[in-house]
Amino acid sequence: MGMKSIDAKAVQNAFLAAARGLEAKKEWINELNVFPVPDGDTGTNMSLTVMAAAKEVAALQEPTMDQVAKAIASGSLRGARGNSGVILSQLFRGFTKEIKTKEYITTKSLASAFVRGTETAYKAVMKPKEGTILTVARGMAEKAVEISSQTDDIIEFADRVIEYGDYILSQTPEMLPVLKQAGVVDSGGQGLMQVVKGARNGLLGKAEELPEDIGDISVPASPEKSAAVNTVDFDIHFGYCTEFIINLEKNYDSGKEMELKAYLESIGDSIVVVSDEDMVKVHVHTNHPGLAFEKALEYGSLSRMKIDNMREEHEEKLVKEAEVKAAAAAERVRMEQNGKEKLAAISEEALLPPRKKYGFIAVSIGKGMEEIFKGIGTDCLIEGGQTMNPSTEDVLNAIDKVNADNIFVFPNNKNIILAAEQAKSLTEGKNIIVIPSQTVPQGITAIINFLPDLSPEENIENMIKEMKRVKTAQITYAVRTTNIDGRDIQEGDIMAISDNGILSVGKSVEGTVLQAFQEMVDEDSELVTIYYGEETNREDAERLMEKAREEFPQCEMELHNGGQPVYYYLISVE
Repeated sequence: MGMKSIDAKAVQNAFLAAARGLEAKKEWINELNVFPVPDGDTGTNMSLTVMAAAKEVAALQEPTMDQVAKAIASGSLRGARGNSGVILSQLFRGFTKEIKTKEYITTKSLASAFVRGTETAYKAVMKPKEGTILTVARGMAEKAVEISSQTDDIIEFADRVIEYGDYILSQTPEMLPVLKQAGVVDSGGQGLMQVVKGARNGLLGKAEELPEDIGDISVPASPEKSAAVNTVDFDIHFGYCTEFIINLEKNYDSGKEMELKAYLESIGDSIVVVSDEDMVKVHVHTNHPGLAFEKALEYGSLSRMKIDNMREEHEEKLVKEAEVKAAAAAERVRMEQNGKEKLAAISEEALLPPRKKYGFIAVSIGKGMEEIFKGIGTDCLIEGGQTMNPSTEDVLNAIDKVNADNIFVFPNNKNIILAAEQAKSLTEGKNIIVIPSQTVPQGITAIINFLPDLSPEENIENMIKEMKRVKTAQITYAVRTTNIDGRDIQEGDIMAISDNGILSVGKSVEGTVLQAFQEMVDEDSELVTIYYGEETNREDAERLMEKAREEFPQCEMELHNGGQPVYYYLISVE
């Protein structure tokens, strides 16, 4: 007789089976990454997104359709990671809006839900690209509408929709040349097919696709792969954060700028010097702020001078954190003694610093990178990046920690921008501004070009303009043999990957970086910055910088310990 309709309990089981099916195939999906880098994470991001929702769905007892729909939508929305995860959460969001008022679902209502889910996902992406998960979703939605008028059997409907979805997925390399070059189908589309196939198996009650214990579904986490909000606790070698502006009144050329930077390096660290036609913005951590001021007076008068005692601020922060925990614990004890069933939580908001006009949140990984971001004024760091994309929930938690009217968020990775935008849409009472930085160097450049006297709109325009002047590249190794951008790449080769594709491929790290510089540096280039990772020692990095200086004497060179995993170097040219 066939399956003519499904109720809320069947939807719950189908979704949990879909989550387990995707979890089981996540590493296979990761390997479909176009670039053969050791951090392909589409499968992981999609699985974490679905598993966040599965935790809420599994907790429901005898659910209604509305309850299942809300659990799927809210769980996936807040747990969304990476572009693929955010798009998947939007597909769920539209799908569940269509089914939440139904008591029973038929092929007709399923087709409508497929269509609404696809429409919602397309609207969430600023520039939808064909040959991706969106194309696969749209293909299945169109076929679902056609099939729903031909059969009322849900399993037959599902089988035919899946068959067509697999066909569309097989065609994605014809739509995106980069997929064809790499010899893979779209990884996000493959992930979506695993979700739909898992749901279909769940409807049939296939035991191998269902969790042995539904209540035990949890999101996997480890120190290496779980994103976390980090307030950056590190040793303070130089006690005073010193900032000021030099109003230029004397000759100040590139030679004078190098002279100023060299002097500041002799008395401190975390140095940022941004020069304009008639002013210079300076930031330095030092034990002698007066010496920095005296040197700067050689070039003109000073304004907007600010000195913060970082050791004192650090101690105050630790004291306040302890006060918050102690107050909360005391209140819990008091409430328990009074026989209250619900424990009151002491709001940390009351102990936060006074609300300010502007705040900054950045995504970063690596101790050195954290120090750099903290040094240029970042209020809160979210640990993550290319190797682990933070979720929408991680961004929301960071936003809660920053007590400011206007909060700039710097994703520093194109795969995190959508999650940040999603967090923005879920935030009330604060103006969240997502600056679409795609790399850490872009984020650093954007922040140091912030001017407190400008409006948010003026700062957005200025930051993005300066950010676009930055060329970046990431140096890592290939995990498989392939062909990208017409280049034959062997497993183990060293690759320099730029904002627009492969810059260079070689057998040695140093040779590949120098070749990348040849592609990046031109007659307008002024500054080359090298951030070396946790697997690179400083001696090798210094040798590389000296060779780059010999090859490009017209450029100023800077070297920083980024401490980032996976990537031997991050380099930027401005």
